[in-house]
Amino acid sequence: MATKKAAKKEVNPDQLIHGIEPYKEKAREKYMNPNQVDHFRDILIAWKTNLLDEVSRTINLMQDENINHPDPNDRASQETDMSLELRNRDRERKLLKKIDQTIARVDSDDYGWCDRCGIEIGIRRLEARPTAELCVDCKTLNEIKERQMI
Repeated sequence: MATKKAAKKEVNPDQLIHGIEPYKEKAREKYMNPNQVDHFRDILIAWKTNLLDEVSRTINLMQDENINHPDPNDRASQETDMSLELRNRDRERKLLKKIDQTIARVDSDDYGWCDRCGIEIGIRRLEARPTAELCVDCKTLNEIKERQMI
């Protein structure tokens, strides 16, 4: 009798979260158990590594692109590109700080719980937004309040 081989299902690269497969929950699994905590720490570290690689790429690009173009249009184009690149890096710098804060929350066992109401944020929400601090309901209420204040 031939044995059946379990075919390992290939994960679509679009489904990867910063290069890491989505977490597969098991029935009656405790929320934020060590496996889940490790999963999210891995996601956060991979995300941080990717951002730091982008910073290095930008530094190298700026050093390589430091050409004084004789054409004013080329110079203006280069300055605009660099300005956008620096603005993106500034946003990523702020994101790196938030990722570091989130890793600290993971290490202090404070990760995965809503800061406002204390309920589970949820695995899928955390995979979509690993730095989330509020559950969907509290975040929705927060956004409604923000819109009313405008």
